[in-house]
Amino acid sequence: MNDPQPPPLVRIDGVTKRFGEVTAVDDVSLDIQKGELFAILGASGCGKTTLLRMLAGFEQPTSGRILIDGADMTDVPPYERPVNLMFQSYALFPHMTVEQNVAYGLKKEGVPAPQIRERVAEMLAMVKLGPLAGRKPEKLSGGEKQRVALARSLVKRPKLLLLDEPLAALDKKLREHTQFELANIQYQLGTTFVVVTHDQDEAMTLASRIAVMHEGKIAQVGTPGEVYEYPANRYVAGFVGNINLIEGRVTGRANGRLTLHCDALDADLEAACEEVPAAGETVTVAVRPEKITISREAPAGADRNVVKGVVRDLGYFGDQSLYRVRARSGAVVQVSAQNLRRSAKLIVEWDDEVFLSWEVGSTILLRT
Repeated sequence: MNDPQPPPLVRIDGVTKRFGEVTAVDDVSLDIQKGELFAILGASGCGKTTLLRMLAGFEQPTSGRILIDGADMTDVPPYERPVNLMFQSYALFPHMTVEQNVAYGLKKEGVPAPQIRERVAEMLAMVKLGPLAGRKPEKLSGGEKQRVALARSLVKRPKLLLLDEPLAALDKKLREHTQFELANIQYQLGTTFVVVTHDQDEAMTLASRIAVMHEGKIAQVGTPGEVYEYPANRYVAGFVGNINLIEGRVTGRANGRLTLHCDALDADLEAACEEVPAAGETVTVAVRPEKITISREAPAGADRNVVKGVVRDLGYFGDQSLYRVRARSGAVVQVSAQNLRRSAKLIVEWDDEVFLSWEVGSTILLRT
């Protein structure tokens, strides 16, 4: 017998937020479990930052409730919530040292000095900033400032830490490195993190679960693998990662598969499907670029979709090559191929006639 799911640390219950005639957050309900590293992912203007500010207490919902650890926080001011918010700008005090910045919140709360010293030292050791305790922010790198802000947010031991685009100010390599550091710190502490970001790679790398927001609503909630491999609708499929979206007309169905004709590719395709669209219905199918094999020769074996085309664009990125292949009808399919062998020459070049193929199970059927 399975154990019942423990009550969530955070429950967002039918929350709506309006600014005049604009609805920024539209009837959102969401549960976040204790100890999760949860990401709210979406484009600018989707409502994710407004939702974060309501969790922090800086905005009040127009309707709905926010509960943290079972207590209704809807009307509780920010300073009385068991929550801390790490700002995108880090908001460090320039006249204070690293140690003083981290200790600031504890001093304001009147924590005894010996406890402050102990907790600050423990937190600086965790973020690997002990040797820099006496430096001021102007002497720190971007990554070091980010870790100071994180330590200052965590030293008060909040039940919930909110992070607003926490890695946006870092360069690409440092951002990739810091993602793993942040996830490791969260795992060590067990504190619940909620990260708001527009960066898909960041959300996929950091989070145990992701909520994709669109136009104030939750479009899908799931693990990174679920959101990427099984998108709930066209928006999620197009927003998370690269994908080819193809319209087709259902021509048959049997044994859990659909057959459809795609005018854009001048090809008949198959897709695995639990639902049963009617014959003649127009549906959208999708396939990720990395699921597609590109070759000059026709692929052998059954159980694959095959499309013919001509390479019109290609890009070499070292670890992989990206191809844009034009089908006979003019539609373009994007293909991502891993460069597994060390070679300065590409297997497929511009203007080559090629075959694109992928497993039937890699075709995603999208109804909305």
